Parts: sequence; C-alpha cells; structure tokens
Amino acid sequence: MAKTFEEINAKIASGAAVIVTAEEVLDLVDDMGLEAAAHFVDAVTTATFGPMCSSGAFLNFGHSNPPIRMTHTLLNGVEAYSGIAAVDAYIGATQVAEDRADYGGAHVIYDLVAGRTIELQATSPGTDCYPTKAVRAQLSLSDLNEAYMFNPRNAYQNYNAAVNSSDRPIYTYMGRLKPHYGNINYSTSGQLSPLLNDPYCRTVGIGTRIFLGGAQGYIAWNGTQFNSTAERFDNGIPRSPAATLATIGNLKDMDPRFLQPVIFKNYGISLFVGIGIPIPVLDVDMMRHLAMSDKEIHTQIADYGGPNGSKPILQTVSYAELRSGEVEIAGRKVKTHAITNMERSREIADILKWQMLKGEFYLQKPVEMFSQQASVQKMAGIMK
Repeated sequence: MAKTFEEINAKIASGAAVIVTAEEVLDLVDDMGLEAAAHFVDAVTTATFGPMCSSGAFLNFGHSNPPIRMTHTLLNGVEAYSGIAAVDAYIGATQVAEDRADYGGAHVIYDLVAGRTIELQATSPGTDCYPTKAVRAQLSLSDLNEAYMFNPRNAYQNYNAAVNSSDRPIYTYMGRLKPHYGNINYSTSGQLSPLLNDPYCRTVGIGTRIFLGGAQGYIAWNGTQFNSTAERFDNGIPRSPAATLATIGNLKDMDPRFLQPVIFKNYGISLFVGIGIPIPVLDVDMMRHLAMSDKEIHTQIADYGGPNGSKPILQTVSYAELRSGEVEIAGRKVKTHAITNMERSREIADILKWQMLKGEFYLQKPVEMFSQQASVQKMAGIMK
C-alpha cells in the first residue's frame, strides 16, 4: 500500500480525504492497527506554538516625496535593519527598543498584525537620488507595500530539556531555572510536534505548504543550525536538537492569536509562533512514525548550570515523563514545566485539519528535499 501527494490532494478536492490530528491518530492506530490505519488515514496534522527567537519580518514602506534611502530605521523605537535597499527593512523578533527593555521586535510584529498603528522614524545621510534625510510617520500594516514574515530558524526538532545544578538561579531562553535541580523546563509539543512526526523529513522539505502564524505559508529552506548528523534513537527520533525550518508567509494574512510576544526575565524578548504542518500518510512506515506517542519519544536533559557555560547531558527522559509533572533526577523528584502552549498547539492542528477537510488547504510536495550533508558547526578558535 502506498499513496502519493497527488492522490491525497485529489481526495481533499473531492471531500473524501480522511484527515486527523497527530493526537487523534494514536487512538485510531490502537483501534485499527498500523496497516489498516495507514490505509484509512490520508494525512495527519501536526502543530506547535512556542517561542522561536529566530523570527522576523521584511517590510517595504514605499517611497516618500522626495525619496529617502533609509539607513537607520526605528519602529516604535525598535531598530529594524536597513542595509537592504532604500525603503526595505527587516525587523527581528529579539531586537530590543532603544529606550525600554520591555518592548522589542516581537511586539512590533504583533502590533502590526493586531491592526495597531506604529511609528516609523528613519534617517539618511542623503544622496543625489535620495535627498530626504529624515522621515517620521504613523502607519499600520495596510499602509505597507509588502510585509512578509521570514523566520531563519523555526520548529526545532527535539530540543533538550533544561535543568540547573548550580547554587544560583539561571535566566535563559528556556525560562528561569531554579538552583539545585529546582525545576525542569522543556519546549516542544511532543507527539503533536511537526518534525517529531516525520523524523527523517520524508515529506517535509523546501516548498512544503504550512500553517504559519494563522496564514498559509511555506518552508523556504532548511533552518539555520540544521543538523542532519545528530545521533538517533532506535525509532529514528534524534537524541539532540536536529532539523530546523526556515519559514515564510504573508504577514498581512496572519492572526495575532498565533504570533505572541514574550519576555523572558533577565534574558530578553522572543516571539511565540504558531506552526502547523500536514504530514501525508504515504505508507505504513510513515504511519509508524506518526503513531509514536509521548511515551515513545525521548529527549535529553541538559544541565544549564554546567561549568563555563557548558550544558552537559545528565539523562534521557520520555515526553510522557516530562508531561507527568515531575521527573526523578539526581535522586530527587523535580517538577517539570512546558514552555510550549499545548492548548494553542492543539487548536492549530485542529484548524489545519478542518481547512483540509473543507478543501481550503492542500498538500504541497517539496520541490527539493533537505540536504543530508547540512550540519551545525560550532565556532572554534575565533573567540579568544
């Protein structure tokens, strides 16, 4: 038994496709068995809603009269990189406002998508063809010529859980880690997570259509720090952070419910991004991965309190154990906390399912698969 993208899309068009979420498919496999479920189900929707620091948006403001070549651009006091072209800029989610620490690029993106007005301030040295040296304007998302989200690194595959063995609290992108193994934080939607349901990226690649921030978007490339050489468990799940996705989508079509700014105390600003990816059930082997539950998916616990910023691995743990609320580590029960918003992740998976059932969202076969040579490289010998 084997299916193709084209066959499944034809069933979506006719209203005959069977689409379920990655949590619903677990019960189906239990009831029907692996082979019968693989024949019955056409696609499975996966989703995650968690902090993705490596996110941002390209914005084009249109020309002033006389025109300006913006070289220093502020949006609500947050610098947007302007070394692109005359009136193009890139606003990064983690960029902090110049005059306040509790507002940044993530907030600018959210405010735009939420329909709010923001202030543009831009300066330039002035040139013959771009004589204006300063502009100031109030604008909204509808005033921009183009606004599209481009995120260099989203949807990390199986990120390590975090704990702190040191004698002081540590403030990180994984949240506050209490001293002496006071808590374990982790960031994933586990059995609902996109790249844990397709661990070898058989159906996810360049050109894949996805749910991004409430709109239909695409995978543009492998994400930064993509690592295809990570060691794997027997079931194919990487032991450590592995695949990542570079994503793109029209900011003007997005929903503020699925793009939420967040401030991590004593660390900085990030952006919760909602991502959903439909996985076609091409064959039984594909279903075998889709049918893995939290008890079968493992990750590693890293000690963020290691010497000189090192993060030694302490032990391996299943996501079922993490979701139970406590894990035994160093001879004691330690409370666990998920940074990923599971309620919103489930909502995304369900929205994507119904969009496909109604013929509003189709599978897109990748135009190219990810290179298996891509791997993360660490800086060596540069910093002294």
